[in-house]
Amino acid sequence: MLFSNDSIPVTILSGSLGAGKTTTLNHILSNEQDLNAAVVVNDMGEVNVDTDFIEHESELTQNDEEIIELSNGCICCRLRGDMLEKVGRLAEQRDFEYLLVESSGISEPIPVAQTFTRGFEDAEFDPTGVYALDTMVSVVDAHSFWQGFDSGQALTDDSIDPQGNRVPEEALMDQIEFCDVLLLNKCDLVPEKELEEMEIVLKALQPRAKIVRTEHGAVDPKNILNTGRFDFDEASQSAGWLRELQHGHHHDEDGEGHGHHHEGTAAEHGVTSFVFRADRPFHPERIARLFTDIPDEIVRAKGFFWSAGREDVAMGLDKAGQSVRAGPKGGWIATLSKADRERYFEARPGIKEDWDEQWGDRGIQLVFIGREFDQEPLVERLNDCLLTDAEMDEDWNEYPDPFSPDEQRELALADN
Repeated sequence: MLFSNDSIPVTILSGSLGAGKTTTLNHILSNEQDLNAAVVVNDMGEVNVDTDFIEHESELTQNDEEIIELSNGCICCRLRGDMLEKVGRLAEQRDFEYLLVESSGISEPIPVAQTFTRGFEDAEFDPTGVYALDTMVSVVDAHSFWQGFDSGQALTDDSIDPQGNRVPEEALMDQIEFCDVLLLNKCDLVPEKELEEMEIVLKALQPRAKIVRTEHGAVDPKNILNTGRFDFDEASQSAGWLRELQHGHHHDEDGEGHGHHHEGTAAEHGVTSFVFRADRPFHPERIARLFTDIPDEIVRAKGFFWSAGREDVAMGLDKAGQSVRAGPKGGWIATLSKADRERYFEARPGIKEDWDEQWGDRGIQLVFIGREFDQEPLVERLNDCLLTDAEMDEDWNEYPDPFSPDEQRELALADN
């Protein structure tokens, strides 16, 4: 991506709590002597410890307004307007050439990227004419991530959102799936063989990102500064699960599920993925039970499904590590007015090819990405959750509905 000579390039660092974002930022500030940068540091706590650490380790100070502290909230939600207000004041001075942003450990990267590329309706300052998003960087704690693989436990450490309203593993997957560069940090704590396998898994989750190994946050600045790698549309369409939905194999007409492996990865490292598709609904109680017992080897599962009795809404599944969330996710095209449906058909002709006269686009598309697991038993269990021919003729409204009426919620996990 080419920027105007007047634009200030921006690199945004994301990553789970304790992954090494601040250490990485300090390494850049300490070792890139010619870098004239301003820094935004976001911390969920009331006291921004990261800001104090950066001030101690570098020549930046809040008094000189070279470093901006944003505490007690996230720049992906409640602090978006505050961030734009402050970087707008910085831009008026124009005495720096680069902006580095360290988001909190639970921040979602897409809203932060949107803030710099599209602005924010509640803020007066429009960043699009001044700043140019250059690189989205996600820092992954290799040691914690691998421990989660080996034990079936959480892929992040035990740190949580002080408000208790965000699941760390969800945030981690968001950060992995939306980035240009993925820094695999703390590699000195993980054996080489395991690092190689981990890179294969991360590549399956995010095929587009450049993966760079680091120890103690010591990254070559050229890997994350002035790379020109950011492309919002490409980044938002490049998650491994989305690629699988676009290119995965369909089910046969008899309802038997078929998945596929990534060529060259499954045989060497046991990393595999498959798409489960069906054109009839799940029985709500049976699929809810299955979702609480997805094998630990499944690192990521995502997609949408049709739950019998909920024909008004598309249900979503989102598994990130141990976290499993399911519930209403959006609407079916079939529920729209005829005029709106026709607009969809014009924009995406392929939808009409699979259109069912009775049920429209209602159906199931779920992606599963994991390591060292046999997909056939899981496919059989998923097939068992589909309505039988006899159940297709029953009154689905009489089925108990275990899902939330309005939103996705965390499901209780079985003995994990």
